[in-house]
Amino acid sequence: MTARRDGRLGVGIIGAGRVGPVLGAALAGAGHAIVGVSALDDDERDRVEGVLPGAPIARVPDIVERSELVIIAVPDDQLADLVQGLAASGAWQPGQLVLHTAPGHGVGVLDPARAAGAIPLAVHPALDFTGTSIDLVRLREAWCAVTAPAPVLPIAQALVVEMGAEPIVIDEADRAAYADAIAAAGQFSRAVVDQAVDGLRAIGVDEPGRVLGAVVRSAIENALREASGSRIELGRFVRADETDHNETP
Repeated sequence: MTARRDGRLGVGIIGAGRVGPVLGAALAGAGHAIVGVSALDDDERDRVEGVLPGAPIARVPDIVERSELVIIAVPDDQLADLVQGLAASGAWQPGQLVLHTAPGHGVGVLDPARAAGAIPLAVHPALDFTGTSIDLVRLREAWCAVTAPAPVLPIAQALVVEMGAEPIVIDEADRAAYADAIAAAGQFSRAVVDQAVDGLRAIGVDEPGRVLGAVVRSAIENALREASGSRIELGRFVRADETDHNETP
C-alpha cells in the first residue's frame, strides 16, 4: 500500500454484488483509482465490466494488500467472518481505511481490522440498488448512514459526498434500528406494488407496471413530504409549521 500525495486513494472492493461496483464507480468518478475488485462468478465479472469497465479482478488478499481504502460490500452474515479471517492472516495494514456497507452493523464488526491499525468506517447507502449505472444517478439523490469513531467521522462523510450522496450520522447503538426501518420501507413498497400488479393483470391490463408508475411515485413522494413536515398547497410546498398570518379564520 503506497500513500498518494494528491489525496486520491487506491480503492479495492471486496464483493461484486449490486452495491460494491457502483460505489467503486462513484469514487472513480471523483478521481480515485480502482486497484482491484473481487468477483466469484461470471455474473459478478459481467457486472464489474458493466459498471467499472477495465477494473482488474483480483483475489481478496491482493486487494487488501494494494488498497488504501477497502470497501467491503458483502452480505451482512458474511461480514464478521471475512474481517476476522483477514485479520488472522495479517492482511490489514496500519492507516488503511476499511469501509463496510452493511446496514445493521456499525464499526464494532471491524474491530479485528482496527486492532491491526486500520481505520474503521461504516457507510450504508439508503438505496435499492440495481447493480447498473442507473444507480450512479440515483445515488445523487440518496442519503448514506455513516458511523465512525469521532476523529475519523469527517473522512466517512467526505467519501459519501464524493460519491454524490448526502451523509447522515447514525450512532453505533442505533444501527440495528436503522436497518430495520430501511428494510421495512423496501419490503413493504415491493409487496404493495406486487399486489397491485397482480390485481391489474387479473383484469387484463397488459402493462400494469407502466399504469402504476405515476400513482406509486406520487403517493410515495407525497408520503415522504408529509414525513418531512411539508404539505402541498396550490402547487407549492409549504412547511407544516408555517402559518399564514393573513388568513381569515
